[in-house]
Amino acid sequence: MKFGAHVSIAGGLWNAPANAAAIGCEVFQIFSRPPQGGKAAPITPEVVKQFRAACDEFKQAEWYIHTPYFINFASATPRIRHGSITIVREELERGSQIGAAYVMAHLGSFKDMGQEAGMQAVKEGLAKMLDGYKGETQFLIEIAAGSGEIIGDTFEEIAEIINAKELRAHDIGVCFDTQHAFASGYDLRTRVALDDTLKQFDATIGLSKLKMSHCNDSKVEFGGKRDRHEHIGDGFIGKDGFKTIITHPKLKNMNLVLETQHDKVVEDLKILKESRE
Repeated sequence: MKFGAHVSIAGGLWNAPANAAAIGCEVFQIFSRPPQGGKAAPITPEVVKQFRAACDEFKQAEWYIHTPYFINFASATPRIRHGSITIVREELERGSQIGAAYVMAHLGSFKDMGQEAGMQAVKEGLAKMLDGYKGETQFLIEIAAGSGEIIGDTFEEIAEIINAKELRAHDIGVCFDTQHAFASGYDLRTRVALDDTLKQFDATIGLSKLKMSHCNDSKVEFGGKRDRHEHIGDGFIGKDGFKTIITHPKLKNMNLVLETQHDKVVEDLKILKESRE
C-alpha cells in the first residue's frame, strides 16, 4: 500500500512528480486538463520524456488521472453527453501516453433523464467511449457521495453498469472514495463495519474490481449524502477508521490518494504512513 495526493501540473505536466515528492507522496493524481473546462495542452513525445524522467527522479511508483468535473453521461443536453464521451476517451489516451495506471470519473446525474433512461444512456455512452480503445490505462468508476440523483452512489448501481452486456468486455474497475462511501451509508470506522462493507462490495461488484481509493475523512456524518472532504482524523471516520482501512489484509495492495486541502496534506500523509508502520 502506497500513499499520495492530488497535485498540480502548473507550468507543465512534468512538474507534477516534483510537486508530489515535495509533500511526501509515493503515488500521485492529477488533472491532465483544466477541470472546469478548457483546452488540454498537447502531450508531445518531449512532454512524455520529461514527465517519465521526473517520475523516475522523484521515485513515484504510480500516477492517476481524474477527469474534469463537468462530465455527465446522463445529461439531456447532447453537447454535454457527447462531450463527456469524447473527453473521457481523450483522457484514457492521454493516460496511456504518460503511463498512468488509471483514469477515474464521476459519471454525472440522472436528474435530466430519470433513473431508467439515464442508466441506459450511461451504458451506451461508456460503450461508445471504450469502443476500439487499445491503451494501457484502465477506466475506473468512482463511487459517489449520494447527493441528489447522482450516479454510482451504491455498489448495486456500479455493478449494474460494469456488468452490462455492452460493457463486460472492457474490464471497468472501481475507484473507492472513503468519504463518498461513508456519506452514502457504507461504514468504515471499525474492523467489524469495514469487514461488512468489503463483504457487500465483494458480493455485489467483486473485490478484484477495486483498484485504488481516494482517502478522505468526512465533514458529514455517516449516511449524510454529501460530498465534503475533511483532513484525516478531523472528520467522522476518524484516525482509528483509517488505521482499520490501512491495516486490513484485503486492502494491503490498494494505493490511497488524498484529496484534502493542501494546508494540511503533509500532515495527512504522515498520519497515513504512521498507521501503515
